Amino acid sequence: MAVPKRKKSRSNTRHRRAQWKATAPNLVECPTCRSKKLPHVACQACGTYDRRQVIAPSA
Repeated sequence: MAVPKRKKSRSNTRHRRAQWKATAPNLVECPTCRSKKLPHVACQACGTYDRRQVIAPSA
C-alpha cells in the first residue's frame, strides 16, 4: 500500500483546498409567476412545472 514519504506542507494543503469553492445555485425565472426558481423543478410560489399545475401553491 502506498504511504506518503513526507508530510504535506500547510501551504500545499491550502492551495489544494482553495479549489473547494461552493457555487451559487443557477436560478431561472418562472414563466408563470416570474419568481426565481431552480431549473427543472416545480415552482414553489405558484406550483407549476412546464406551465402545468403540479402541486398546490405554498401561499
